[in-house]
Amino acid sequence: MTASADSDPYSVLRSDPELARLIDEQGRHTVEPHEDAFQRLVVSIIRQQVSMPSAEAIRDRLFDEFTVSPEELRSADITDLQEVGLSQAKAEYVVDAAVTFGERGWTKDSFRGMEDDEVRRELQKIRGVGTWTSDMFLIFVLGRDDVFPVGDLGIRQAMEDLYGHETREEMVEHSDDWRPYRTYASLYLWNYVD
Repeated sequence: MTASADSDPYSVLRSDPELARLIDEQGRHTVEPHEDAFQRLVVSIIRQQVSMPSAEAIRDRLFDEFTVSPEELRSADITDLQEVGLSQAKAEYVVDAAVTFGERGWTKDSFRGMEDDEVRRELQKIRGVGTWTSDMFLIFVLGRDDVFPVGDLGIRQAMEDLYGHETREEMVEHSDDWRPYRTYASLYLWNYVD
């Protein structure tokens, strides 16, 4: 079942008994986009393949020690970025993101009119930005309603636990039932795991 984009996300998701239960337990979630596209991209880079507590500690130190903007970070010293907890690779990714944002003059508005796949293609020109990071940008910067980040470990854990799915293909196929509100479903899955 695929719903129209003008339907209510909760009525669509309630057609799935597991999600209906999660909605009853968790209440309504909203997608709240971050105002600063660059800062939120940097946060996603920090969160790649590390625990949330570690990522938050690194994020706090980075934001305390630096002005997190393309202008400031494009010339940041890699060693200084490592001192706040970034690996050398992630420090390089953050600088590359700053350079790319600066050179292209990107802001949140730069991406608004783009289709999801076009946003992914543009962002993946930045070293260290792949599908997962692009999906986080689509959700947490652009507030897109229909993103299913199957590359996320928490999403996969929830899908396996709730539905018994073991492959990403099974998970993506199941998520088709939640269109066009897969982002909302993802919020419930993340909260279930947390």
